[in-house]
Amino acid sequence: MSKGDHIKPIIQVALDLLETDRAIQIAKESLEGGADWIEVGTPLIKSEGMDAIRELRKNFPDRIIIADMKIADTGSMEVEMGAKAGADIVVVLASADNSTILEAIRAGKKYGVKIMADLISCNDPVARSIELEKLGVDYINVHAGIDQQMEGHDSLAIMKKVVEQVSIPVAVAGGLDASSCSEAVASGAKIVIVGGSIVRSSNVTASAKAIRKSVDSPSSAPVLKSSPADEIRKILEDVSTSNISDAMHRKGAMQDIFSMMPGKKMIGTAVTVQTFKGDWAKAVEAIDEAKEGDVIVIYNGSRHVAPWGGLATLSCLNKGIAGVVVDGAVRDIDEIRKIGLPVFATCNVPNAGEPKGFGEINSEIVCGNQSVSPGDYIIGDDNGVVVIPKERAYEIARRAKEVEKTEQRLFEEIRRGSTLSEVMKLKKWEKH
Repeated sequence: MSKGDHIKPIIQVALDLLETDRAIQIAKESLEGGADWIEVGTPLIKSEGMDAIRELRKNFPDRIIIADMKIADTGSMEVEMGAKAGADIVVVLASADNSTILEAIRAGKKYGVKIMADLISCNDPVARSIELEKLGVDYINVHAGIDQQMEGHDSLAIMKKVVEQVSIPVAVAGGLDASSCSEAVASGAKIVIVGGSIVRSSNVTASAKAIRKSVDSPSSAPVLKSSPADEIRKILEDVSTSNISDAMHRKGAMQDIFSMMPGKKMIGTAVTVQTFKGDWAKAVEAIDEAKEGDVIVIYNGSRHVAPWGGLATLSCLNKGIAGVVVDGAVRDIDEIRKIGLPVFATCNVPNAGEPKGFGEINSEIVCGNQSVSPGDYIIGDDNGVVVIPKERAYEIARRAKEVEKTEQRLFEEIRRGSTLSEVMKLKKWEKH
């Protein structure tokens, strides 16, 4: 689509990447799928500077280029930089001082570029939108940032209020997919800004086509949302413990605990058990305390005497318990494998202890050198076991999904012939 007025809804693809060459390739595939505008994302500008804008302008001379500079000060100088590099639209922070906004607008008129104000983290977005229109900005962007999205913030609800108060075009950004883009357009958005759903896709063109189809035939029916607990479990089914560890900055993984059931995945909330070496009374009593979908997490501390075996495993299966983690040994491994319930442990031995009844259920414990509280999310697969603190479960699940999508995109680039070091630009990013 060439520069100028647009009748149909505009899809703006946000290239929140670090390398210009990858951004150019993904932009090309996005445009083939029906995207309209190209946004040089803030991370890309910070990584590559104005040269990123110049290269995208050179490669896409007939497309609208947005420089997402999020200007907070020196409005005139930074708009001039973006304009001279080839941007058609430059983004300022809506929370910037009015003097900065006005200087950006004046520079925009001088250099022939338009100004978009980004409401990210704005305290009163509706009132500020009214002020920004009076100041003279060309576009309002209602935006839940990536970190805000991880905690469940939703830009659509705010956007619906903003479009009722301003007459300038309103854009919406923040974790949009085909369904939410459709709802946004039906609710009055003129521009949908899509990042991860396109940029991190293993098939960028197909993802862009799906969004193009959704905004060209918008539906006002709100997207039905799952409960937070259901959404967390659904996301965790899609990601690996490696994805989760990356999302937690290499934290959360239990040490020296392995799957006794290769190929089996486990997801559930923790029922914790503190026992003493070989004492299996509290471990078995925890089965009665646990609910369907829970994971029993046991600290036993012995590699030589087992507090868990086949009979306990069958009891768990009958009750719908999702799995078992033992910091210590298990026994009856042949029976456990026949039963098929996910069990993770340090090792397997033939020896059982005695049911003396020492210890407690549902207290904070340490398992695999990780603190585990009742209700924490426990995820196990062939890589191992990770613990997600219950108060961060939604955030970490969302972040793990973003890690998974990024990896799928990298897999696709490697399939096309690149090496991992080439894709990751390792030499460029090595610390000097």
